[in-house]
Amino acid sequence: MTKQAKTKKKPSLITWRLYVVVSLIILVFIGIASRAAFLQVVDSEKLRYQGDLRSKRTIVSQSHRGNIVDRHGTALAVSVPVEVVWAEPNVIHKKNGLADKRRWEALAGVLDRPVEKLLKAVADPKRRFVYLKRQVSPAQADYIKQLKIPGIYLKPSSRRYYPTGEVTSHIVGFTNIDDEGQNGIEKTYDDWLTGAPIKRKVRRARDGMVVERLNTVEEGENANDVMTSIDQRIQAIAYKELKTATEKYNATSGSLIVLDVKTGEILAMANTPSYNPNNRRSMLPYRMRNRSITDMFEPGSTIKPLAAMMALDYGKYELDSEIDTKGSYRLGANTVRDPRNYGKINIATIIAKSSNVGVSKMALSVPKEQLLTSYYNLGFGSRTNVTLPGESAGVLSERSRWSDFEIATLSFGYGLAVTPLQLARAYSVIANEGRLNPISILKLENPPEGEQVIEPRIANAMLQMMEGVTKAGGTAVKARIGGYRVAGKTGTARKATAGGYGEDYVVSFAGIAPIDNPRLVTIVIINEPKGDKYYGGDVAAPVFAKVTTGALQLMNVAPSKTVELPVNIAAVSNGQGAVVGGIHEQ
Repeated sequence: MTKQAKTKKKPSLITWRLYVVVSLIILVFIGIASRAAFLQVVDSEKLRYQGDLRSKRTIVSQSHRGNIVDRHGTALAVSVPVEVVWAEPNVIHKKNGLADKRRWEALAGVLDRPVEKLLKAVADPKRRFVYLKRQVSPAQADYIKQLKIPGIYLKPSSRRYYPTGEVTSHIVGFTNIDDEGQNGIEKTYDDWLTGAPIKRKVRRARDGMVVERLNTVEEGENANDVMTSIDQRIQAIAYKELKTATEKYNATSGSLIVLDVKTGEILAMANTPSYNPNNRRSMLPYRMRNRSITDMFEPGSTIKPLAAMMALDYGKYELDSEIDTKGSYRLGANTVRDPRNYGKINIATIIAKSSNVGVSKMALSVPKEQLLTSYYNLGFGSRTNVTLPGESAGVLSERSRWSDFEIATLSFGYGLAVTPLQLARAYSVIANEGRLNPISILKLENPPEGEQVIEPRIANAMLQMMEGVTKAGGTAVKARIGGYRVAGKTGTARKATAGGYGEDYVVSFAGIAPIDNPRLVTIVIINEPKGDKYYGGDVAAPVFAKVTTGALQLMNVAPSKTVELPVNIAAVSNGQGAVVGGIHEQ
């Protein structure tokens, strides 16, 4: 082997290859830097927008509706947690979520819907959202989670629940599926109860987790509670006794109001028939009407103490005046009649015997304009503004000419129409020494400033006279309450029909208790009772006695002292009342 063959050759550097590689690397870095610069400077807004579309979301905090409570804080309406069941049909089809029919049958069972309707709702693979059921209980939601059907999701929500059911439904009202007030306090104070949710911008990851809280879009407002003037204990008694009476006498409907004399607060407002707002199937229109403020009726003899009080306030008659009734009173072509000739009787006896002739003569002693003005001052012909939807203003005609007979009929409760709440407000004037207080369905912090519409001594005297109605021989002996002195007036009025009056009655009792320190006005209306007993003293007065007894005891009102009536009341005959042109009145 030669020496030359053993020599190793050193590799030579190929310069041009090095230049090529280095140039390529530099070009790559320049390209990356250029692209980065382009993305960061030139195209940044577009990319940021695309990124926000994929990650930025607005979340709305759950805002529960405020509670409605009675004057002692007892819940009448609350919000309970529920879940909303919804689906993404495109996800269901993409993940073959329809493969297991048994899971869909189980889902249909818990949602109480036919499985065919569920499958039809998610049949379109292009749809991205569909409600399956808006409100399911937490237990049902847990069961749905366990089914693990792809594309079926749950969302927290709330549903309105009414613990007292049909007892307070006409006062509280109800909400729709979107939690919007539809009736009662729920509707009137919807904005106050609802508040506003907080809206925030957040950034979510692919798995839905919040990775960054950005900012608050809308601050929102807390929902507020509503404290009503209702005493749920008294309300429960009122509804029970009213329902028992309407069922006993097979009446079409009934209404009952208990009013606080001093403040004008409504302590109870019951109606039959009623409905359960927790069961939407019972919510029929005729059941949902708050008859205490919507239905009008001719008050009949319950108006007589008010008419007599106006005449006494005018001044022609004094508290000890006597009126010769003679059994009938001719007014033009018409005659006002009593069932018998009571002769010459005082005003207290006119009220106790429910004499149409006596009260007609008293009313006609007042100028017509002043009499009508007095009716308006007592609240007839105008709404009470109780802040409950659907209130009627009643009917008190405004016309320039009134005949004497028309004025007479106004004095014993025909020719005008009132609501039960209007009648309660008018009777509170007698109980409150002639002052008319505004009516409130909300609990008041301070007693209102009432308007003096009748002289106090006249109102107090009428209150004492009305006690004779509940005394032995009066028309409402069944309204008496053990331990308490009560005053009141019965009404048994025929219902108007086309061309006259029919054979159906509206019977009523308006009472005040106790006389020595008036606290409550209770109005009972029974519409179209059936059977032999259809007088206010037989049908409505016992309801007044039971409800007012319970209310006074719950309010810890001290029993009355035994005191003789300051006004002599003549012995009452066995007659049932007065007769007005063939219309039997009590």
